[in-house]
Amino acid sequence: MVIEYWNLRFVCYLVLGICTFRHKNPRQSHLALTKPIEDPVMRGRPGFQWKVKPRSDLVYNKEHYSSDWRDFQRKLKREERRKAFLKKLPVVALYSGSCLLVLFFVFYAGSRLLGYLSQAGYSTSHTKKTPGVISEKTSEQDLSFELKDLNLDHLSLSDHFFVQRGGARLTVQSSLDTDLQDYILSLLKRSRTIQAAVVVLSPTDGRILAMANYEKGGKGNDLCTKAVYPAASLFKIVSAAAALETAGFTPDRAVIFTGGKHTLYKSQLKKKAGRYATKTSFREAFGSSINCVFGKMGIYDLGRSVISEYADRFLFNRLISFDFPVEQSTVNVPDDDYGLAEIASGFNRETLISPLHAALLSSAVANNGTMMAPRLIERVFNESGTLLYQSRPGMLGSPISRGTAKDLKVLMRNTILNGTCRRTFRSLRRNRAFRDVELGAKTGTINDKSDKFKYDWFTAYAIPRDGAKDLSIAVLSIHGEKLGIRASELGMHIIKYYITM
Repeated sequence: MVIEYWNLRFVCYLVLGICTFRHKNPRQSHLALTKPIEDPVMRGRPGFQWKVKPRSDLVYNKEHYSSDWRDFQRKLKREERRKAFLKKLPVVALYSGSCLLVLFFVFYAGSRLLGYLSQAGYSTSHTKKTPGVISEKTSEQDLSFELKDLNLDHLSLSDHFFVQRGGARLTVQSSLDTDLQDYILSLLKRSRTIQAAVVVLSPTDGRILAMANYEKGGKGNDLCTKAVYPAASLFKIVSAAAALETAGFTPDRAVIFTGGKHTLYKSQLKKKAGRYATKTSFREAFGSSINCVFGKMGIYDLGRSVISEYADRFLFNRLISFDFPVEQSTVNVPDDDYGLAEIASGFNRETLISPLHAALLSSAVANNGTMMAPRLIERVFNESGTLLYQSRPGMLGSPISRGTAKDLKVLMRNTILNGTCRRTFRSLRRNRAFRDVELGAKTGTINDKSDKFKYDWFTAYAIPRDGAKDLSIAVLSIHGEKLGIRASELGMHIIKYYITM
């Protein structure tokens, strides 16, 4: 009975201790049994002699560990946010810069547009306020007659200038790009040539973008509209067009020549190929300006009538409509074989052309066979702001078909890639800005009759893929005893400046 009593008492104590410990530390109740503590009351008594007592040295500090863990997590999140921000910083900077650039462009374009609209609004409102005045419409012929004595040099030409007509002062707005005009003038002054002339126009609408000339000694003569310069190999454009359309030529057609590329002896004009003949393609003959190939073509494939017809199509022996008088380019096609060879190859001094006409030759190729009328004057206002004249794009003709123009582009492109302009345009072809720009050119060189001067020609086109800044250009450089900057190099710098500015 005694043993049962003490056993019952021990069980009650044990249950009471366990319940008390679970109530105070529910998470560490399993630790209470890891170290039993001796009960002095039960010592020496039979039966179970140990009493469980909770350990005080293993108390779990919930607040301490929870606080440290939260701080660590916050620190991790802050570090992640900082790294993410640093990673996105370049993108944010680039996006912000692009937005600023777009805003600047919009602001600039908007200011220019508002200025133009305000000027147009001024003219319209001023006309409405004077209903009793009838605006006099000036025709193109009258306008050309009044402006024919204007000196075409850098002192006279600008984007706007003034002329006198019947005692009244007229304001003339032109199509000139003043930045391009100033650049060309400065370039010609450093060209070390005796005379030089440059004409730049838009092949799609005929607007004159620049018209500049230079003469050593500063005489100030107009060179751009004078047709007193031998056309040289520029006439090969006309001969090639005639061969493509009437004689079945293609850019890849095989041709044969004997002797040098830039000579024209009668022995080189034999139809039968000699023992030492060289075989090449028509595109290579055009790009390298091989005279005897075009000489034989003029004799055996074209003839006098075809050469005369295509010279007329390209406005030789015809007047060119322009705001200023332009001298007539001339060609006289003879009957004899050697004369035909000279004309077809450009190896003569009798075929004369003006720099303006030379620019029109390449513009017809660039504009898919259509030659647009050149125009410099866009608007004319009287003193009260009334619009007297407004120019419109006009067409001089279509000397060649679209397909022929496409083949001529292949020939003129070969001048840039493998022909006479290969070295000059090498750096331009490697320029990233010209990867999407179609280039084509033709050069020509010949001495005068006294061999004192060298006429150096370059005519070309540049057509960007978007068509925004297309141009046709003609450059004439006249060298004396010392050779100055070649016309092709001047043209290359002008094209590069206009496309990239």
